Amino acid sequence: MHMDWITGIGRSIAYIEDNLAGEIDPAEAAARSYASPSHFARIFSILSGMTLAEYVRMRRLTVAGAELAKGEIRVIDAALKYGYDSPDSFAKAFRAFHGISPSEARRSGAKLKSFSRLSLKLTLEGGTIMNYRIEETKPVRLLGFRRRFTGLPSERMEQEKAFFCETRLGQFLLAGMAKDADTQVGVMTNFGDDGYDYYIAGAVPEDLIGVHRNPEYVGEELSDKLGLEPVEIPGGLWLVCETERCQYPVTKHIPLRQEAVTNWLPDSGYELREGPELMIAHWYCDNRYMERYCEIRLPIRKI
Repeated sequence: MHMDWITGIGRSIAYIEDNLAGEIDPAEAAARSYASPSHFARIFSILSGMTLAEYVRMRRLTVAGAELAKGEIRVIDAALKYGYDSPDSFAKAFRAFHGISPSEARRSGAKLKSFSRLSLKLTLEGGTIMNYRIEETKPVRLLGFRRRFTGLPSERMEQEKAFFCETRLGQFLLAGMAKDADTQVGVMTNFGDDGYDYYIAGAVPEDLIGVHRNPEYVGEELSDKLGLEPVEIPGGLWLVCETERCQYPVTKHIPLRQEAVTNWLPDSGYELREGPELMIAHWYCDNRYMERYCEIRLPIRKI
């Protein structure tokens, strides 16, 4: 990892921690890591598994809980100090995080949660081979099921499991429309402070997009209930990496994504750009099951 980049991320985290009780400017945090705000936000999310806003929220609630438990601050003052418009909104967020109210936190023996500060560990890494390619593509429109994922990685994992189970029957329909039962596209887009939209999508022929809403094709009962939506994938440059071939490659795309931004990106001459991220699962169900792999596509641009 590039030393300037390591130092920059550390400076950004220090800036955030120093301003938990004040205003945190995302642009200033990004500048301290030598990055644009959008690039820093995406890198932070990939490395930590959460958005910058989620990290700030949980750190503020952690510090507020400690101060209340010590009797150092009143509830109304804690609400104002840590960026809440009212004691009620603070109490709601506090209970969601700690499981008790701010007033209860002031009592002796109250059980609180602590979300630790992020820290960088400088270790000797790299020296590995990562196969990649850079592709330039034209815009394309996919069709899929959409769900908003929010919260911590563990919470999103449960949301993903539920989403895949709830749409399983529709996924078979989508695979039939795409005429490709071996490939499924995951799309992460519309990144925000609370999370991102996730699509389970397929490359359906353009003349079939919209057919699912036509009662002449699917009947009156299903035309408005399938929940399929088009998702636009803009053209541009993409960093494309593939996992190793194995029977269950799905869990391997997450560390590959992190490796791409920590080991390849800093010295590549590219940075992440606005746009969706893709995870394409090549899930063969015949005797090629040991050849399954996942492909990640990160939107990039030249610096």
